This record gives sequence, C-alpha cells and structure tokens, in this order.
Amino acid sequence: MKKTFRSLTAVDEVSFRVHAGEYLALLGPNGAGKTTLIEMIEGIQKEDSGEIRILGKPWKGNEEQLHRAMGISLQETHFIDRNSVEETLTLFASFYGLSKARTEEVLQVIGLEPKRRTYVNHLSGGQRQKLALGVALLNNPKILLLDEPTTGLDPVARREIWMLLENLKQTSNTAMILTTHYMEEAQYLCDRIIIMHRGRFLAEGTLPELIKNYGEGEIILFKVNKPFRESLNKLPAVTKVFWDEPTRGKLVVQDITKTLPHLLALIEKENNKLLELESRKVTLEDLFIALTGKALNE
Repeated sequence: MKKTFRSLTAVDEVSFRVHAGEYLALLGPNGAGKTTLIEMIEGIQKEDSGEIRILGKPWKGNEEQLHRAMGISLQETHFIDRNSVEETLTLFASFYGLSKARTEEVLQVIGLEPKRRTYVNHLSGGQRQKLALGVALLNNPKILLLDEPTTGLDPVARREIWMLLENLKQTSNTAMILTTHYMEEAQYLCDRIIIMHRGRFLAEGTLPELIKNYGEGEIILFKVNKPFRESLNKLPAVTKVFWDEPTRGKLVVQDITKTLPHLLALIEKENNKLLELESRKVTLEDLFIALTGKALNE
C-alpha cells in the first residue's frame, strides 16, 4: 500500500496481515505514517496503490459490513459534554440497534459503572479514554483500531487502559492494531511489533524475534569522572561505542562478562572514577535506535 500527499510519501509500499485474536503494534515516532495507515484501514483515506482487505473483503461494495466489524478509538475523542457516561454509550449503541443490556455490559467492562451518571466534561482524561474504548467495543468488533489511545495520560491511567485491553484479549477473539510511540506499551500488550519510520516498515516480528534478528548483543551504560585517554573500541567484545557526553557512554558488546573486567581495569589504569554503571540485555528502544539512528522521542 502507498499513500502520498503532494511531495510527502506518508505510507511507502507497506504490506502486512493481522490474524483473529492477534494484537499488533505499529511503533514509531510522530510523523512515521502510523495514523495515515490506520486511516487507510478505516476507509477514511484512499490508498494510491495496493489494496486493503478486511475479513477477506475490499472496502468497495462492503462499506456497511466492514464498518460494523470495526471498533475505533482515537488519541482524542470528543463527546457531548452534558451527556452522562450512560447516555453516551446508549446513544452510540442505538446506531447499531443494540439493546440496553449491551450498554450495561460495556459499562462493567470499562469499569465506569460508578460513573454512569457523571457528565462527560467531569471525567478525567483516563476516564474519557475508557469511555472512548467502551464506545469502540459496543458492537463486539472483529478488529479494534487504537490510534495512540494512552498519549497524555498519567502512568496509572495508562496502566488501567492496558488492563482493559488485556482482559479483552482473554475474553474475545478480537484482533487489535495499536499505534503507539511508547516502547513499554508495545512490549506489554502486543504479540507482534512493526517498527515504522518515514512511511516504511523497518522490522517486523515478536519481541524475541526482533532482538534476535536486529539486536546487537548486550549493553553497558556508564559514567566516569573524566574523559578516557584510550579508545574504548579496543576493549574485548566491543562492537559499538556511543557517547551522550564526554564522560557518559554506552557500549554495545557481544558478551558483558568479557568486556566489563577490562573496562573496570582501564578506569583504574587511568586513575578515573566510576560514577554510574548499568549492564543489561538489548531492549526494544536499543533496537529502534540501531535501525533508525535516533531515539523514538526525537
């Protein structure tokens, strides 16, 4: 699929499948093309080339059926301020001809039953996003499209949304496509991750697959009292050296146990002082930096 806006190629020849019950993350910074891709799947944007099939069917000629099969929750959803939570769900349920029982069921699922009579404009940010998710779930969708649903929420509210989605996964066969720029969110919720940058897919797979195929070993993070005189590239098992500042660096190594003793010996040899030290396996964020040359929030 491809989508351009004048001279900007927002989505550049990408292709993927999502299976029933699978949670897929589109991970990338702002401007990566994630929202445009989601809008193409939703039928809001028309692809310039390629074809989108949902439940095996194209959009043309199947619009009503496919709209009924989808649930959509955006980064920010505007409801009628002076409608209560219950009234909002009842209104959207009426569009699908759903019963009052379904409204009650969704109220329980999203945990807003105690707020049923609260006006929308009195809800917190996290509660509004729960309501938006409830609206998206009313029609028991086959596929759930979430476009950065936790952006701007505090950590507690974000975790509550994650728990709702995790519970949904355990109790339904709904597939989900989630766009996010939160590494932790992609890792926690999704079975498969696609790293997207400048309209293209750079890598795709489960987290272990991505680390295996694109990771570069292990990481040593450190801070010392003064810059090194000798090059750290000469240390055993070092593949890359990055400097955040003259005295704070990161080593990408093949084996921490082979590199760390030599690093400590060099610090002692140069009468330097170790101020901070962390060693760990490669993470999804390390992987993103290796693929794009920049951090996700840049």
